[in-house]
Formats: sequence, C-alpha cells, structure tokens
Amino acid sequence: MIVDESTTIKNPQAKRTKNILALAKETKYRRILTGSPVTKSPLDLWSQMDFLDPEILGQSSYYAFRNRYAIMLTSNAAGGTHTYQRVVRFKNLKELGQIISPHSYRILKKDCLDLPDKVYSKREVELSDEQKEAYKDMKADAITVLKGQSMTALNVLTQLIRLHQITCGHMKTDAGHTIDLKSTRIDELMQILGETTGKVIIWANYIHDIEKIEANIALEFGENTCCTYYGATPQDKRQACINNFQDPESPVRFFIGNTQTGGYGITLTEAATVIYYSNSYDLEKRIQSEDRAHRIGQKNKVLYIDLVAKGTVDEKIIQSLRNKVNIANEINGEELISWI
Repeated sequence: MIVDESTTIKNPQAKRTKNILALAKETKYRRILTGSPVTKSPLDLWSQMDFLDPEILGQSSYYAFRNRYAIMLTSNAAGGTHTYQRVVRFKNLKELGQIISPHSYRILKKDCLDLPDKVYSKREVELSDEQKEAYKDMKADAITVLKGQSMTALNVLTQLIRLHQITCGHMKTDAGHTIDLKSTRIDELMQILGETTGKVIIWANYIHDIEKIEANIALEFGENTCCTYYGATPQDKRQACINNFQDPESPVRFFIGNTQTGGYGITLTEAATVIYYSNSYDLEKRIQSEDRAHRIGQKNKVLYIDLVAKGTVDEKIIQSLRNKVNIANEINGEELISWI
C-alpha cells in the first residue's frame, strides 16, 4: 500500500486517516511519498509514521508523542470556563530527525531535475487611511463600524481572517455583505503586471479578490487575457483554463486562482512569474502552489512576488510560514533554505 501526498493523513482524528490506518493492517509492505512530511508542525509525523510502522516513533500514543516533542500550555476558552491545551513551542527535534532518518529517503528536486532557480521578491503595500482605521479598530476592539454596518470577531481566528481581509482591501460584515475598502494593493498588482512580460500566475485567498483582479485585468489588458480557477469554476472550464494558459499562442496571459483549488496537481510552466496577492498560513499549499510553475518543462528562472502590507497580519503570515520551513528543515537535518 502506497500513500502519495502523505501529509493528507497527518490529522489523527480525520476519517481519512483512520480508514487508511485500518487498511494498513491488512498490508505487508507500506510506503509514503510526499514533498515534505512536515508542513504545519512536527506533530504531522505521527500518523504518517504510524502508517509505516507503529514501532518507529517508540511512543504508545499520539499524546505521548506530543508530550515528547511539544511543550503544551493549558488555556481558557474566550468568554468561558472551558480549558484546552495548545502548543507553545517544540523540543527534541534533533532526536526526532534521527529517529525517522533510517526509515526515510529524501532527494531534492535540484538533485534529480535540471530546473532553473527560484527567486523571491517582496513588494510592500501601503494601507489606505480607510484600511488603517478599520484595521486599528478591529485589532484593538475586535469590532469595526464602517458605512453604517458592523462586523465583530468572536474569536482570535475570525479576527485574524478579518484583519487579513482588511489588508487585502475588503471586509465582510456580520450581515454577510462584502464592502470594498480603498486600497493600493490592486494598483500595486496592476503595476507589476504592466512591468512583466510573458504569462503570470496570481494566487489570492479570497473569492472577492479573485473576481476583483479578474475585472481589473479585463479592463486593462482585455477580457480574453485571463482565466480563473477556484472552487466555483466548473469542472469543464478548469481544464480549458489550464490548456489556454499553457498554449503559447493563446491570448490568455493571466491565471488567477486560489491555492486550495489550483495549488495541486496541475502544470503551469508557461509562467515564469508567480504573484501572491495574499497568503494563507498553510505551508503545504504554499509549497504546492509554487511548484505549479517550477516543475518539469520550466526553462526559465521563476520569480515569486509577495504583496505585503508592512506592520500587519501579512507579515505575521509570512513569519509563520518561515517558522514552519525552519522546523521542517531542522527535522530533515538540512541548512535553512532561502525564502521570503
């Protein structure tokens, strides 16, 4: 039994993981394949190693494994008496790397594929006065009132999402309405596209932004110059979008999508420029989406450009991704790779 993209079984509580672990007991040989077994935290390894052989990690349960390699803190849920445990940092990572090393084989793309380099660049975006006011209110009070409508953040996760939406140039109210905020982010994107030759991939977190980017590109470059690829894109149009983008003779220059839908399994090597209009905290989606352009068939260096609003949650997301890369490389026993 072979599990490809084995990080999809990293959650021990998921039905998929439980079913695969049950099937594994009926098999004689087991293998896992993945670009990186650690994309969120070292705890990602538990289910993957348990699938291969429960004896590898030498721990009786997931919780024993967690206590060995993570430092936990008991916290109270906001507005209640319920307590929960959260990870504050990790420990014994060198030991963990040594334990899995005899059971793993790793080869980097640079060692087996003749691919050009990746180049990273960051473009800072200034928040508008309207964004600054909304951001300040949301950050301080978890509530902001704009244009007669309100939105509240009932927990930290919701607050982070809404802070991120504000930096991207819009906000969603409690009534479910999306309001555009005056923003220079779309202007910065259009300036980059005006400076760029060839085909470009643009990743954005929110459907509202994908639609706004599509409208601005259609206005500036023509309606037939872009295609979108996200959850609402019909299946029959998804392959047409890929085919047109990959066709050097096609007028489609811009591929606009989100990493949840378009970040896996497709080839977009006609692009040598990839722009992250916004990022998510998911390192796996970041790595996978980068490799849509950086794979067999790519002849040019690939430039990755991140739009970042200084002093905002944008920087926290980048730092979170950077920290996850550092942890993964520490376990894998490699030097830190160059990244944003």
